[in-house]
Amino acid sequence: MHSVLWWIGFNVFILGLLTIDLVVFSRRPHAIRIREAFIWSGVWIATALAFNVGVYFWFGHHAALQFLTGYLIEKSLSVDNLFVFLLLFTYFKVPAKYQHEVLYWGIIGALILRGTLIILGAALIQRFSWILDVFGLFLVITGIRMAFDKGAEDVHPERNIVVKFFRRLFPVTPDFHEQKFFVRIDGKRSATLLFIVLLVVESTDLVFAVDSIPAVFAVTRDPFIVYTSNVFAILGLRSLYFALAGMMNMFYYLRHGLAVVLTFIGLKMIAERFVDVPILIALGVVAGVLTTAVIASIVRARRLGGTGNAG
Repeated sequence: MHSVLWWIGFNVFILGLLTIDLVVFSRRPHAIRIREAFIWSGVWIATALAFNVGVYFWFGHHAALQFLTGYLIEKSLSVDNLFVFLLLFTYFKVPAKYQHEVLYWGIIGALILRGTLIILGAALIQRFSWILDVFGLFLVITGIRMAFDKGAEDVHPERNIVVKFFRRLFPVTPDFHEQKFFVRIDGKRSATLLFIVLLVVESTDLVFAVDSIPAVFAVTRDPFIVYTSNVFAILGLRSLYFALAGMMNMFYYLRHGLAVVLTFIGLKMIAERFVDVPILIALGVVAGVLTTAVIASIVRARRLGGTGNAG
């Protein structure tokens, strides 16, 4: 456990970065160009790696390896989540220039949500050691399920429980009103369709968090490392979405690779009662499986492109 000052300092640093992003670079709603998205993706990845170097000097090489492994797992899972975001924006017909706003505030909500879940998870692990076996079993089941389900095709925004409940309590406009989440019509305050999209994104992230946070606890029990690796993976998610939105077909086998990674991490967590799996081996397995999945996906995309079949 790290002191409260580390937690406060890190969150102030992150809020500073987000403020710069919002106030300086995102004042005017606009469709994010691919070049801009790749630049920002590079900035967030470079910032995460720079922080990893700081972890090495402050807490040692073991903590640095834990952070890197956790970040790699979270980043890979977040790429898979981009398929769902693409489906949601397509379903609600969200204009490209407003998608940035939804993802920005979605990230703010995700930071609060995941911070709460991580603190709760750490408290449960400290009090009930057997919870690690439950987490491990859950990850194995999730990995097996991920290998056989249809992923984004199984998402049905119209069935979202949070949205249904919200519509019963609050009036919702059927249209977008620029980038506003709430408007006043005939003296009555109403939520806009853009806010409904934000609710779906936030509630969907809750499902993602339940899958991903236990995976990082399999790598480290340090809540600070779990939280920081989660945060840096989430921070780059918005720009990564705009960078990769047009290339989703390039990651056909990523979901299969993630299924293997989650199953491995779950088995590692269960087996730790009997054998200690070094963090270097875990990092090697995770990196190796994901690299293989990405390369296989690129080869597949090029082969199908060469035959003129993109299906």
